[in-house]
Amino acid sequence: MEFGNAAMLASIEPAEARGQVMLDQWTDFFVMVGGGAAGLAGLIFVAISINPERIVRNTTHKNRAINMLSGFSAIFMACSLALLGGQYLPALGLEWLLLWGIATFIFVRGYVVAIKAGMSTIGLTGPRLAGGTMCYLAEVAGAIFLILGRGVGLYIAALGTIVLFAFLISGAWLLIIGIYEEPAKG
Repeated sequence: MEFGNAAMLASIEPAEARGQVMLDQWTDFFVMVGGGAAGLAGLIFVAISINPERIVRNTTHKNRAINMLSGFSAIFMACSLALLGGQYLPALGLEWLLLWGIATFIFVRGYVVAIKAGMSTIGLTGPRLAGGTMCYLAEVAGAIFLILGRGVGLYIAALGTIVLFAFLISGAWLLIIGIYEEPAKG
């Protein structure tokens, strides 16, 4: 009988409350990914501070550094927003839409500026631009689904985040390689 009462209560439970329960199930994911993103952003910041002159002088390196820091920072902020207490899916979706809209703009702008500058071409390929943009757009799509109260937005955004991690880590590697290959060209 108790099971029947729980099922009945769940059926009359407001959609917002069901969204909150779903969000609570993602706590471990957001803690793990947010902590990883914060740690990697810190490591990139340290790596950049070792040789800032070369990064600042080269448009490709400078924009790649901006993209790596803003990408990991956006992941950290998205996870932080998801961990705010008492928040429902549509509220999180609005926050994420703003956050990922800005992060997407920074990413695409950085690539376009670097390509136009024509300085270092290491890693400035169409597939990297398309792949990274698709990750950011997955975040935006996930946010839109959350605004609509659809939990599938969490899964879309999570998949985009996981793949984005790979793009950001490989971008950080390309930044390091680019900095140290630059003198050999000159």
